[in-house]
Amino acid sequence: MKHFSLLALAFSISATINVLAQSTHVAIVQNESGMKLQVNGKDFMINGMNWDYFPIGTNFDYSLWKQTDEFIIEALHDEMSLLQNMGVNSVRIYTGIPAKWITYIYENYGIYTMLNHSFGRYGLQLDDEWMAITDYSDPRVKSLLLEEVTQMVQDYKGTPGLLLYLLGNENNYGLFWEGAETEDIPEENEESIIRATAMYKLFNEATLAMKDVDSSLPIAICNGDLLFLDIVKEECKDIDIFGTNMYRGASFGDAFERVKNELNKPILFTEFGADAFNAIENTEDQKSQAFYMVENWKEIYENAAGLGKSGNSLGGYTFQFSDGWWKTGQTVDLEIHNIDASWANGGYDFDYKKGENNMNEEWFGIAAKGKTTPKGHYSLYPRAAYYALQEVHQINPFSPGITLEKIENHFAGIDLAKSVIKAKSN
Repeated sequence: MKHFSLLALAFSISATINVLAQSTHVAIVQNESGMKLQVNGKDFMINGMNWDYFPIGTNFDYSLWKQTDEFIIEALHDEMSLLQNMGVNSVRIYTGIPAKWITYIYENYGIYTMLNHSFGRYGLQLDDEWMAITDYSDPRVKSLLLEEVTQMVQDYKGTPGLLLYLLGNENNYGLFWEGAETEDIPEENEESIIRATAMYKLFNEATLAMKDVDSSLPIAICNGDLLFLDIVKEECKDIDIFGTNMYRGASFGDAFERVKNELNKPILFTEFGADAFNAIENTEDQKSQAFYMVENWKEIYENAAGLGKSGNSLGGYTFQFSDGWWKTGQTVDLEIHNIDASWANGGYDFDYKKGENNMNEEWFGIAAKGKTTPKGHYSLYPRAAYYALQEVHQINPFSPGITLEKIENHFAGIDLAKSVIKAKSN
């Protein structure tokens, strides 16, 4: 039955994506109650998810968008149905997705897309030279990146379902790290400050160039935590949103207040979460993963506009929907779910031991990934975090009559043990 319904969708896709739908109007509104996102005139809290599609055995070279329409439709049906069911209203997707699929996801599942350009995060090809750590002061780099982001806006301008643009992915960490594998959080030094200044200048220049093409959607940058926030303040005055990948454990601490007071910008958590593997017990730990994610979302909601706290929280994108079996090593052991922790973070004390790594990059999914089928798809098995977040997203901080007390009561009623039981029944 599923096969025939998907075939019908495949035949009707041209009609679906060519509907004369109006493009989305998105704006940042700031008043005495705080800062918030409005979509088509309505207050909008981003209940987001970092989403990708990598069957076991593949890595970053794989692209869902190079498959047939029928294959893509079935993959999106499997994934977006689960996301829709848990209350996700936006996904973070990197450039490469054709505009028609952004509209398709929105039209069929009501889920918006935040489109992410990596902005040289993982190196650049310049003529015959590979630049592993991008030098943002290089005129060739400036020319290439400005050309890419303005072309991106040209290509996606007016796409129904497109929510906002995101530039980079913790590129400030990329000033220290060579490659894509996560390492311990770096500390700034004199050389990195010089390089960071050039990078943030270019972020701002890119923002202005993009707005010259289309000013109808907000533009965010993606920073690693608050590192170099003083430089962001000086060099990125024209960005609309300060986005951050932040892994601090159960609390974001001073993040809301610092971004509000030092930048006078709204904050969007472009990545946050916890892995589902206990490095001390050497086993899966679904309850701990769910605990950290629920605590993070509680703070995100409490700091929304109009509730009396910082009032500059736009929402967030949980990291991530499904496990990335390729994250350790990138090109090797793609069929192995690696359990080697690659970096240390004391904020996650359930498995932290001083002097040892505890963060398992291949286990951040709120859904476990099944084997790749002969057709190339896979099944997902939601973890406890999926069911806990399903409850989280049932409350809207912008609903009439919402107070901090009601948010507190809502979160207090989330039973992690029941979420674990649901996950074990899969």
